[in-house]
Amino acid sequence: MDPEQHYHALEHLYQSASIQETISGSTINISHSRAEITLPVIPAYHHGAGAMHGALYFKFLDDAAYFAVASVVRDVFIVTSSFQLNLLRPVSSGEVKAVGILRSIGKTFYIAEATLYNDKGKEVAFGTGQFVRTAQQLTSLPDY
Repeated sequence: MDPEQHYHALEHLYQSASIQETISGSTINISHSRAEITLPVIPAYHHGAGAMHGALYFKFLDDAAYFAVASVVRDVFIVTSSFQLNLLRPVSSGEVKAVGILRSIGKTFYIAEATLYNDKGKEVAFGTGQFVRTAQQLTSLPDY
């Protein structure tokens, strides 16, 4: 499979995940060592004070970092082993965009970072994750 086919297969894997049924409207674009995910912010994603819940900040930062790493791992499924999250400001409307970038490839793990922006381009959160390979072949996943 060439790199472009791999990126499209990963995008399909992202969109077909069951969690996407509860968080609708996101889009993903994967390229070499990079992933961008956008999400419209709707009231259904708000916590009690009327802004997007931090769980969604985490999800989109982790997903963007994850798929930045997955873009270069073409044989097996990877998983997040740790993720450091920093929330900077609330978002209550508009759209957010998470941009993930692969930072380092080690012998046993990968490190990627992601930044979440509001629709004015202002940084609202950032994080760094560590990701590890599993033994599960990507070709064994029905939605890959």
